[in-house]
Amino acid sequence: MDTAKSRIDALHRAATQTAMLRLIPLMCAIYFMSFLDRTNVALAKVQLAADVGISAAAYGLGSGIFFIGYALLEVPSNLAAHRVGPRRWIARIAVSWGILSTAMMFVQGEWSFYALRVLLGIAEAGLFPALMYMVTLWFAPEDRPIAVGWIYTAPALALVLGNPVGGALMQLGGVGGLHGWQWMFMIEGIPSVIAGIVLYFKLPERPRDARWLSSEEAEALEARAVIDTHGHPELTSADWFAALKRPTTVLIGLIYFLNQVAFVGLYFFTPAIVQQMHVKTPFIVGLLSASVGVGFLLGVLILPRIHRRYGNDCVYLGILTAGLVAGACAFIATANPAGRMVLLAVTAFFGGGVLPSYWAIAMKRLQGIQAAAGLAFINTIGLIGGFVGPYLFGMTETFTGRSDSGFLVIVAASVLGLLLVPVFARAIRREAGASNAMGNGNAAGMQS
Repeated sequence: MDTAKSRIDALHRAATQTAMLRLIPLMCAIYFMSFLDRTNVALAKVQLAADVGISAAAYGLGSGIFFIGYALLEVPSNLAAHRVGPRRWIARIAVSWGILSTAMMFVQGEWSFYALRVLLGIAEAGLFPALMYMVTLWFAPEDRPIAVGWIYTAPALALVLGNPVGGALMQLGGVGGLHGWQWMFMIEGIPSVIAGIVLYFKLPERPRDARWLSSEEAEALEARAVIDTHGHPELTSADWFAALKRPTTVLIGLIYFLNQVAFVGLYFFTPAIVQQMHVKTPFIVGLLSASVGVGFLLGVLILPRIHRRYGNDCVYLGILTAGLVAGACAFIATANPAGRMVLLAVTAFFGGGVLPSYWAIAMKRLQGIQAAAGLAFINTIGLIGGFVGPYLFGMTETFTGRSDSGFLVIVAASVLGLLLVPVFARAIRREAGASNAMGNGNAAGMQS
């Protein structure tokens, strides 16, 4: 029996490695493009103010309002992904947001800026939770922090590479009678449409659909991943709505919300913070702004691997959230520009590096259609934080005249998140206790 188990374990490890090598690059590519297309507006902030009169407050509102359109359709979109299959749905999302991202080149003022940002959010709704839903179909719980960590390298690389590339594209201003920001939106939007088409043909939805897996490997993966109830006629709204009412789902969503207030505000305003350090050239601004992406990238590569070996999820969340508070406080207390660049990376290391842990913890408690609904619901709450963060950063800049005053928002949001971690821990214990009591009751009923 031990020999058979060892063989199955080895088969599962090999299949998991193959799946990661085949799937993760495709998932990263599509998420990279989405993050690039939603955040490249940060590089255009100053030029949009000069060319079409968009103020700091209007920019903050427009940057964040993307997340309102995204949040409104997040749960319905991921339920559609569960119904029609994530491959088709992710491809549809990519093509539609790529078209709208390109259309950002036609912004004429504040209202067209708001409208296109809302439409971009609506088009992209459901992408990230659909990717997370796919993770539940392919990978065992112990492998998910690593898989999600690899997926999160995509937005980190989008900040590392996208900022200098976008800064270089901004310097095309005047070519063909277009502003630099118009060239940037056009050149960076079109590849998303192409990526969506490629994904439609290349991305298998679940192990049994993958031609590059043997039937034994596919069975080994599906046996240890979440059991999906897709296609069962008895499923009703109560089956997925139950996931939305669970205290653990709501609390991890609120902690994620506060993280997004801090982290999204940070990366949308980093170029403005760098510019206020007397950096003028768009390319150099983009290059230095990549420090946030470097910190983010290191965080998602290092911290999920530590989490995999750490026993207590909530203690680990508390440590990382405390690190975010410490990094932000150190930035506020530091005046030296070089030190501030390092602390931008440190803040992003904790603020972005914690993200895979949120999803790995949530996935432990959700499966099947509950995973599709619950993960989308958590992302919806977080997306509202993505709206609130840039808006608060924009308001603080309007009141103080300095972009770096937004770090006060980071400190406040992170402290609140830290206070919620022990509440979340209690909810987990209560949920586990109720589940054990129900199991014991069922066992007693069977014995009688």
